[in-house]
Amino acid sequence: MAANTKQRFPSVEVQELTSEMIRFVLRGTDTSMANALRRVIIAEVPTLAIDLVEVVENSSCLCDEFIAHRLGLIPLLSAAATEMEFPYDYAGDDEKKTDVQIDLRVKCVSDQTEDVTSNDLICYDQRVVPVGYKPTIRAGGKDDDYTVPSDGAGGDGGGSGADGGILIVKLRKNQEVHLRCVARKGVGRDHAKWQPVATAVYRFEPEIEIDETLMGTLTEEEKMAFAAASPAPVFKYNAQTKKVEIDTPESYAYDGECLRKAQEMGVPGLVTIRAKQDAFLFTVESTGAIPPEEIVTRALEVLAKKLDVTKGELDICAAEQRETAA
Repeated sequence: MAANTKQRFPSVEVQELTSEMIRFVLRGTDTSMANALRRVIIAEVPTLAIDLVEVVENSSCLCDEFIAHRLGLIPLLSAAATEMEFPYDYAGDDEKKTDVQIDLRVKCVSDQTEDVTSNDLICYDQRVVPVGYKPTIRAGGKDDDYTVPSDGAGGDGGGSGADGGILIVKLRKNQEVHLRCVARKGVGRDHAKWQPVATAVYRFEPEIEIDETLMGTLTEEEKMAFAAASPAPVFKYNAQTKKVEIDTPESYAYDGECLRKAQEMGVPGLVTIRAKQDAFLFTVESTGAIPPEEIVTRALEVLAKKLDVTKGELDICAAEQRETAA
């Protein structure tokens, strides 16, 4: 019976979801589980990234290793990662299970500096392309296309910027890059290029209480000043009831501004703020490789598998102890 009283039933409440970010509240658990989920999101959710680069020609101002590193950090759409195998786990002969071919070939033939971006990558599997991929004419892979200036790409790529792709290298006249790349499945613990998130953080959900007796001693101007003291919209002044109300407690960043304002006004016990030890506010921002809601879902699946393995090992140890005792 004592063991059952410790059982918890965590719950997740999604507060905000966009194509790039998710905010949710994890309740009914402790810091160890929250931090485990955060670490799995960062380091254990598989994605695809360029892992091997064969340099056929590079007459740019950047060395081979520099360009290879920049290529590896370009986020690739990773929906196909669930169908692929880790190269260090696969023992078969089918390279399609582990490798995705991506090429890059651009030559500058004009007097203007040429930007080579992720939109110039020649992707043979359209499921595995750079995030925000808008292929230029050079990405067609034809023999004569690699010398087409970015201005001749029909306005849908070439050059860095919001719609120009991720800049890889700049070329001057007669400079050329010709690379053969291989994208592979990996996880963030092996290299940061496989991390599916730009950031994954959590903080304790605040519990805020207002002492209405002390609040009643303040003037209307003081109440308005107190409500405006916090940088985030934690409090608001209700002109009808002439009271300070808690508006969005989850936006409190533990900056202490409202507490300092209360101290300045001579009412240090005006508000009480405590951190709930079983509720955590998560913010997860995706690199674009995987939708943010899928990142969290896959992380929970990975964490559940790890817990099953741990439970299995503990059951084996318990069985061995019972046999020894017998």
